[in-house]
Amino acid sequence: MTMSKTRSLALVTLAYVVAFVVAAAWLLWGVHTGRLWLDTLIADVLATLVIFVFSRGYGNSSFYDAYWSVVPPVMLFYWWSQSGLQQLRCWLISAVVLVWAIRLTANWVYAFPGLHHEDWRYPMFREKAGRWEFIVDLVTIHLIPTLLVFAGMLPAYVAVTRPGADIGWLTGFATVLGLAAVALELIADVQMHRFVGRKAEGEAMDRGLWSWSRHPNYFGEFSFWVSLALFGIAVAPSDAWWLGLGALGMLGMFLGGSIPMMETRSLERRPGYQDVIDRVSRFVPRPPRKA
Repeated sequence: MTMSKTRSLALVTLAYVVAFVVAAAWLLWGVHTGRLWLDTLIADVLATLVIFVFSRGYGNSSFYDAYWSVVPPVMLFYWWSQSGLQQLRCWLISAVVLVWAIRLTANWVYAFPGLHHEDWRYPMFREKAGRWEFIVDLVTIHLIPTLLVFAGMLPAYVAVTRPGADIGWLTGFATVLGLAAVALELIADVQMHRFVGRKAEGEAMDRGLWSWSRHPNYFGEFSFWVSLALFGIAVAPSDAWWLGLGALGMLGMFLGGSIPMMETRSLERRPGYQDVIDRVSRFVPRPPRKA
């Protein structure tokens, strides 16, 4: 049975409201660890478990999809409210995260057809898992992305909770990089939406930004997480060795998981995609090679 987009979005919104209520209840009345970041991580995992319950109840793990972009600004503003810092860098990183979250969530809403549709990767994961599909659904589709995003947000935690030097060249560069990354993702997604609306069946995208990179949206996403790492490093240079681990984790997921799966699928569905591979950079944008 096809569920309308409006009703589907209402159900996803309900799931997120319940998830955030559970997370807030933990933060208000739960057993606190004495560490703000750890209390938030526990609340984040509890919220993810609520989304997982909705995913299983409706048989659709795409309930989780928007969580990637919805939870980071919520965590950031909670951390900032608890620290009470009033420094310019807090405003700058908040602006970058908020612009990123609004754009990515809006893109998801625009492309989301309804809960009759599920990301094609999720059934594939579950089918390959066999009798372990419940565990794979919980861990691979829900918990691992939550932990990865949390790791990517830890530099933001440092930026809005640690007092010290405010604005330096690295903070300025991080701001420009973050906003440029969001702009790149926006342009890439708009170009892809227009292409999908008028393409012939089996045609491969190799225009605009997509003629310079086969995955410019992933490059922009990685650049955003690098910008957050730089915000944190600007405040705590001695912690640079771990503040970039979240961004590296994102890079590993994109290059080792998401991109190979999408490339394999494109080769199966689009006869001309091998030509795109031969000409266009896989990840980092650069001028295309001649055919």
